[in-house]
Amino acid sequence: MASDAGPSRQPALTPLDIPNQHDIASRPRANSKSKPKSAVDPVLRNALRYTISAREYETLHKYVLSRSRLLRKRMPSVNAVERYMDGGNTRRGSVSDRDSGKGKGKEKAADGNGSRGDTFNARAIRDALRVFVATGLGMRAYETVLARLKAQKEPNMPQKKQPFYKSSGLRLSLSLSTILMLYRLLFRFLSRLRAHLLDQSAAPFRNRNPRTSQALTSPYAPAVGASLAGLALGIYPSQQLRVTVAIAAIFRALEFGWNLCEDEGLIWGWKSRAGGKGMVKRERPWWWGSWMLQPFAFGQLLHAAVFDRECSPTTFVDFIWKNSTAYLHGVPKDLPAGMKWPDAWEIADNLARMAKLNWPPFVSPILFPDQETLPPSLSAVAPLTERAHPLITSLSCATLHPSDPSCLRTYLTFWVRSFPRMGRFFLLFYSILMLPRYKLLYNSPLYLMNRLISKVLRLSTFATGAISTAWASICFFQTWFPRTFLPTQRFFLGGFLAGLWAFVDRREGRSIFLYSARTSVDSLWKVGVKRRWWRAMKGGDVWVFVLALAITGAVYERDARAIRESHVRKGVGWVSGAGFRDWGLEEDEDEDGAKEE
Repeated sequence: MASDAGPSRQPALTPLDIPNQHDIASRPRANSKSKPKSAVDPVLRNALRYTISAREYETLHKYVLSRSRLLRKRMPSVNAVERYMDGGNTRRGSVSDRDSGKGKGKEKAADGNGSRGDTFNARAIRDALRVFVATGLGMRAYETVLARLKAQKEPNMPQKKQPFYKSSGLRLSLSLSTILMLYRLLFRFLSRLRAHLLDQSAAPFRNRNPRTSQALTSPYAPAVGASLAGLALGIYPSQQLRVTVAIAAIFRALEFGWNLCEDEGLIWGWKSRAGGKGMVKRERPWWWGSWMLQPFAFGQLLHAAVFDRECSPTTFVDFIWKNSTAYLHGVPKDLPAGMKWPDAWEIADNLARMAKLNWPPFVSPILFPDQETLPPSLSAVAPLTERAHPLITSLSCATLHPSDPSCLRTYLTFWVRSFPRMGRFFLLFYSILMLPRYKLLYNSPLYLMNRLISKVLRLSTFATGAISTAWASICFFQTWFPRTFLPTQRFFLGGFLAGLWAFVDRREGRSIFLYSARTSVDSLWKVGVKRRWWRAMKGGDVWVFVLALAITGAVYERDARAIRESHVRKGVGWVSGAGFRDWGLEEDEDEDGAKEE
């Protein structure tokens, strides 16, 4: 960011004009009443500034207000609203003619945007208020729907009421709006400070404080300094949502940093061009991608679900339990009265106890009715093992598939039962997501249907294969591994093998891979705190969020094109106060124009 300030100069003194007698006689008297410069109410002017901009009011007036005769008479015109915001000054040209500057001069574009009264601070406060209202209404609607759903499931459950100022919705709205407000103000202040320090008149200060000047004049200083606005995330109470937001932000920031390093050839290096003329970047290997996170994520999640139930994502694991009917059996109709049938979580707990007991062998109660066939700590799975086939020799197999002694046949049965169910679920889910693309369905129905079916088939194969492999690996390790060989680490190995199925959907499953990776990181942190591998830092998620903002801002200043999605680039520019514009796309157009010239 180059400085726009020029060298300081002494202003030239103009000669003093002495008025003649005619001019003195023509002046108005001191006691004459002068007309006020502006009759605009300052309260009304500030209310308009912090509610709507002149450009937005012109659009609203054009498409809504002007079409109603009653509203057109009662509402002020566009010129009147601009005069209100300008403090009574006349209109300075059409609103559509302003803010036409191009390039990544964020401060310059922000200053020249809108009317004279629409200042940077007014725009910042206006956007912060809108974020506050929008998130407040959204959280209010979400809490209302959630409360009604809970009331339907548990009608006798008393609802706890809390004061409005302590509600999580209010604190979330206040947190997000404060982050936006502080980020813009800090970014503008540091940008101006950097411009002044780069000026020639600040050379003595730079010479006296070289390290401070080097830090403050860095092109990344405004973005890194403005990231301290992320501390306002601490306004929201320390709940799972705050941790989720921090993890999602740091994942995106690291992704942007990775893209920047790839674009600059720091990851895969450079190679000589054909013929030895120049250097080109090496291409990314075809097999490399986010799918490689899945083996580690699934391994950790399966291990946590078995040994650390409270540290595992309940929603994610419940989805797996519901789609594992071949290994987790429902309550039979002929269950004797008074006998409790174990649920999915109880079966997982007993598998963990089996691993800690080094996988004891199975003794069939049908062949040996007078002997004790189960350890006392595994009595919860007795209803399953009592029905187990006598040919089964593994206690885990007797728990997971008691009616079938063949592990391979159970594995194939799982595929036959689960794959059609998974296909129907994902077909319905992605069909709903494609409803906004009805125009493409009308113009190219075969292309859209082909893409939908292929995506559903790949995702169904990945999900079915991963879940079935996770369960079948338990039987496989029982058959081929000694009882004392990695008794508890087998679940991580089984999850690792299950995650390899992500290769099937490696091209379009990136969002699912990143979601499971974020969930795994959250679970791993909780497991480490529980087992005292590391200590929990108070407010650590807030500092992670601050780091994510700093990385994202620095990458955006270095090369906005490292943020691949155009809407995300626009969002980052809007947060910093540069307007909702795609600066990376404009940089590409400028470079293409320079090459053509």
